[in-house]
Amino acid sequence: MIRTTRKRLLVGLAAAGVLGVGIAAPTVALADDKSPGPSASTSTDRDGERQQRHADRQAEFADALAKELGVPADKVTAALEKLREQRQADRPERPQPPSTQDRQAALKERLDQAVKDGKLTQEQADAVLKAAEAGVFPGPGGMGHRGWHGQDGRPGE
Repeated sequence: MIRTTRKRLLVGLAAAGVLGVGIAAPTVALADDKSPGPSASTSTDRDGERQQRHADRQAEFADALAKELGVPADKVTAALEKLREQRQADRPERPQPPSTQDRQAALKERLDQAVKDGKLTQEQADAVLKAAEAGVFPGPGGMGHRGWHGQDGRPGE
């Protein structure tokens, strides 16, 4: 019975480790993004600090798990890294969002079709296109990028 309990404990701890890695992996993937942001220098500093904190937490987790299991910490770290790599390999590559030029070209096509169908005048279509190019509309690439929610992320504001 003690053996079964220990096995369950090991399986539970391993599952917790995999879950922890699964939660942390997207954070690391996002932190590894090399595209410069609006303030690349401060963003890079924060990313480096965040990566360091993440690495410290992972090391603490591996040490605690190793102590609990009674195995060397480097063995646990290697096992967690192997699981992280397997999980990363199992994930499909995220598709890249269309570029700003592609989105604007698609919008122009839709507006041209609306003019052709008589739903808009050419002046209205030109105004919508000009507003989109100026970043008036919310969404990727526009100044009002807030997604589906208001400015602070709460619905309806």
